[in-house]
Amino acid sequence: MSGRGAERILDLVEWLASRSEAVSLVEVVQALSLPKSSTLLLLRTLVEARYVTRQADGRYLLIRLPGEPSEANSGWGTILRVAESILRETVAAIEETGFIAVLTDDRQVRYLNKILPMREIRYDRDIATQRVAHYVASGLMLLSGLTDEDLEAYLRLSVSEEDDPGAISARVSAARREGYVANLYGRVEGAAGVAAPIRDPAGRIVAVVNVSGPRERIANNLGRVTEATVEAGRRASEALSRRMFKSGTPARN
Repeated sequence: MSGRGAERILDLVEWLASRSEAVSLVEVVQALSLPKSSTLLLLRTLVEARYVTRQADGRYLLIRLPGEPSEANSGWGTILRVAESILRETVAAIEETGFIAVLTDDRQVRYLNKILPMREIRYDRDIATQRVAHYVASGLMLLSGLTDEDLEAYLRLSVSEEDDPGAISARVSAARREGYVANLYGRVEGAAGVAAPIRDPAGRIVAVVNVSGPRERIANNLGRVTEATVEAGRRASEALSRRMFKSGTPARN
């Protein structure tokens, strides 16, 4: 795309993001003073890239901005930008380590960031290493967002012989019911953690907030840690929804 073409498509995206309703081709042409043929090509490009949808009446609606979560795009960068400041506040308040975690396409847990508290004895982990989902609180919470069919496939394909699929399924069911996971006996000796979901406007779990620390300290303050983690997830979900609705992104069913 030429420099002028790139400028035009950015102008078009910005203008569509300012609209609360679908618009016609004529409205776009008049608003941006563009040739009709060029405008149609730009709109078709955005439709093909799934930033815009063309409705049955021929009008166009922006459904997401670049980088935002979608069925074809995880939007991890956007999630991190929205949630990180909230996580920092949570870590400062409860003085335990915080993470934002997501589920990869191969059902592994990936940590997008790590925020350490200002205290001498604290929990740390290498976030460059992905984790087996059912071994950690973050993973169990993320698995709770899968459909029953996808969860069954995970249990069939990703669980080793030493694990109990029934027990894993029960923990995932508990996560769905309670809205958080508290794991006091994780894979790392002496560590414990709590995870709560970050949801998109449709209620789909797109990431989790994870707060971890030394097991005894987490256990002694489990109520406070759980409340703070769940609240951080709720705030991050609201912030993500505000961002997506501001851009005109509708909730997905």
